[in-house]
Amino acid sequence: MAKISSPSQSSPSGAKHHISGFVIVVCAIAAIGGLLFGYDTGVISGAILFIKQQFVLDSTMQEFTVSAVLIGAVPGAALGGILGDRFGRRNMIMLAAIIFGVGALVTALTPNLDLLIFGRIIVGVGIGIASFISPMYISEVAPKSIRGTLVFLNQLALTIGILLAYLVDYLFIKVPDGWRWMLGLAIVPALALGIGMLKMPNSPRWLVMKNRGGQARTDLSKIRGTQNVDAELQDIHQSLATGGSSSWADLLKPALRLPLVIGIGLAIFQQATGINTVIYYAPTILKFSGIDSNAISILGTTGIGVINVIFTIIGAWLVDRAGRRPLLLTSLSGMAIALGLLAIAFQLPQLTSSLGLAVVLILMLYVASFAIGLGPVFWLLISEIYPLHIRSKAMSVATVANWGANLIVAVTFLSIVKSLGRPGAFWLYAALTVASVLFTYFLVPETKGRTLEQVQEELKNHHLH
Repeated sequence: MAKISSPSQSSPSGAKHHISGFVIVVCAIAAIGGLLFGYDTGVISGAILFIKQQFVLDSTMQEFTVSAVLIGAVPGAALGGILGDRFGRRNMIMLAAIIFGVGALVTALTPNLDLLIFGRIIVGVGIGIASFISPMYISEVAPKSIRGTLVFLNQLALTIGILLAYLVDYLFIKVPDGWRWMLGLAIVPALALGIGMLKMPNSPRWLVMKNRGGQARTDLSKIRGTQNVDAELQDIHQSLATGGSSSWADLLKPALRLPLVIGIGLAIFQQATGINTVIYYAPTILKFSGIDSNAISILGTTGIGVINVIFTIIGAWLVDRAGRRPLLLTSLSGMAIALGLLAIAFQLPQLTSSLGLAVVLILMLYVASFAIGLGPVFWLLISEIYPLHIRSKAMSVATVANWGANLIVAVTFLSIVKSLGRPGAFWLYAALTVASVLFTYFLVPETKGRTLEQVQEELKNHHLH
């Protein structure tokens, strides 16, 4: 397995950072990008039940309507990687907020299906940008001692966004054209994010990269709540001086092969293990189990959303204590068990009368396992393992892989169920989850307790040949 040695005690940045209240505020506002990511991902699960009736959609068109957001997320992630280096992390978060707001208005006011799908694609562009720019910004401003917890804040906001989406879905079930409100209310957090980021500092690491050392010192001092930032700035400058150029071709250099493989591998496995079949199709899966009422299906889904939030909070508490690898391995093992149980539940005819309850409980186990590890740790790791000079592009590649895999899973779920049957579909996702356990065990390093510069320096000595 890839291992990183203990943090050097002689590193000038090895001293414990002062943790200011301001850095918590900065990260909390940036994390609203995660909330929007979660809301716009989760809201379609309830809205699609009514959209398919209004526009008379078959299963193929349902898949396409649900997946339209992913069509925008892939180019959004690719574009964000280029623009993130040029215009800065803060400005890209603000751009994402504007895109979210425009997409919310288009989807809420659409007169037809074509414009609805177009609006969902616009929203997807915002998600593609925010999904990695927000955790990257948080990672670059956070002190190392609580970096994992603060990046988890983005994932916590994401899970809260999903839960809010489920609650809004439930509240607007009986409202005429309620699905328009479901989709349109995303404009509220979009405005909060855009306005909130106006007063936030730029990433000091990005400022150093753009040769704006004076402003970097000013902003880092404000974020840390102390003028004693020389050692940290020295490490950032040294990392850039030894990093080389920032061209796309640099991603293929030997020293970056392992981080690239880790990022792309985790990106694909995060989706291939089936999480968004649950997020997008939870009410549909509950209907598979015999729950006929839209209201009860959405209410059951809301309970799953509550579990998602609770276990993300637990993960945030553990990540800087237990570490990234233990959380990932525990998470993936729990997911594999849950998927196997889900397949068995759909295979046993004697469970017919209580299948709905069994499926809800198993989905809660699955989501709890995902929330405590794979969900947030993926975004945390890809914000930690890449050198500053190439970080935006590398995270962009991993994010494109993530959304590409997400798109494939979303557009094929109902088709796989039709082809393999419900048990077969979940056995397939279980097998992929077991493969991800092996990938994590042999390749994914532990990064807790290290500065970003230490992580990248130590990974250079463990590149793939």
